[in-house]
Amino acid sequence: MTVHHPAPAPSEVKQRHRALWALGDYASVADVVIPGLGATLVEAGGVRARERVLDIAAGSGNASLWAARTGADVTASDLTPELLEAGRARAEAEGLHLRWDVADAEDLPYADADFDVVLSCVGVMFAPIHEAAAAELLRVCRPGGRIALANWTPEGFVGRLLATLKPWAATPPPGAQPPPLWGSEPHVRALLGDAVTDLRAERREVIVDAFATPEEFRRFFVERYGPTHAAHRSVAHDPAQQVALETAMDSLAADADEGGGTMRWEYLLVTATRT
Repeated sequence: MTVHHPAPAPSEVKQRHRALWALGDYASVADVVIPGLGATLVEAGGVRARERVLDIAAGSGNASLWAARTGADVTASDLTPELLEAGRARAEAEGLHLRWDVADAEDLPYADADFDVVLSCVGVMFAPIHEAAAAELLRVCRPGGRIALANWTPEGFVGRLLATLKPWAATPPPGAQPPPLWGSEPHVRALLGDAVTDLRAERREVIVDAFATPEEFRRFFVERYGPTHAAHRSVAHDPAQQVALETAMDSLAADADEGGGTMRWEYLLVTATRT
């Protein structure tokens, strides 16, 4: 099956993305809000021992480490070296053996049909040119191989958070699409097209109860989550805009609070088989 390969975003865009995700401490964010999502994704992908598995935009390895625990041959790839270093340290502490590659989701350094399973846990969605990233994940998955993706939905909490940050975020490059579109079933079906069969999409939720108050959520995310950290830093010398951003974040978290600080963050779980 031939897959159309759109051009990836320019290198200067990649440098900005790499710097964005090096801000804060994403590994701790993943630990707090999605500690079990990697395990869910690995189970959904049916990862087995000795299979060749690629985790795209792996971050600090919240899916890669779970895949390695099955005995699979795992490659964790990400644009940001600092995230991979955090994952590598965790793997070494646990005695797990993975390959950690600095790699662009829109231009992967792997051969065609090189992997049995291709995963991404709220990662590939942040590649700016969706068609380019989708073409690459399809290219490196062997015929009959499996694809498993977990992506935040536009309507869910993180989709709404990214929309809230938009007035203070950097202007996206030409051709870029909003990350949460990867959490829309019609969009993912269009991206993968007839290069896959048996595509299944299910909206699920993670329960986040780590933040007692909206202000606690906001402080944690401003300090540790790259997009929020960058937006807040952009208004550091404008007190009025800083207050506006913080108020918007507090309002979002308050609206999502079901009581006692408990929130439900929706994601789309997608599985498919490569044709």
